[in-house]
Amino acid sequence: MGLVVVGIFDETIYGVAGSIFSMISHGLVSSALFVIVGILYDRYKTRNIYYYGGIAQIMPVFATLAFICFLANIGFPFTSNFIGEILIFAGIAHTNKFVFVILALALIFSLAYTI
Repeated sequence: MGLVVVGIFDETIYGVAGSIFSMISHGLVSSALFVIVGILYDRYKTRNIYYYGGIAQIMPVFATLAFICFLANIGFPFTSNFIGEILIFAGIAHTNKFVFVILALALIFSLAYTI
């Protein structure tokens, strides 16, 4: 959501459009992730990750959809978060190169942390 704030204060059409797109995408993706956790808890009655091993063999469609949601959460290409991030980066690249470099480094570190 830090990218959203930068895009809003960038005040370019790309930055604002990317911020709006990212906010909508964040709402959808984070809601889907909460639904995934709810389904797992409802089925196993525990939040201990030890018991979730082999979930792809028991529920393959669920595991595939969960993986797609995880990728969308980190802004993987061809997902909705990626489009918003690209628009924000396109807007800030024209305005301030220093902030662009800081955001790019922050994005790389957050991606590495998430994976």
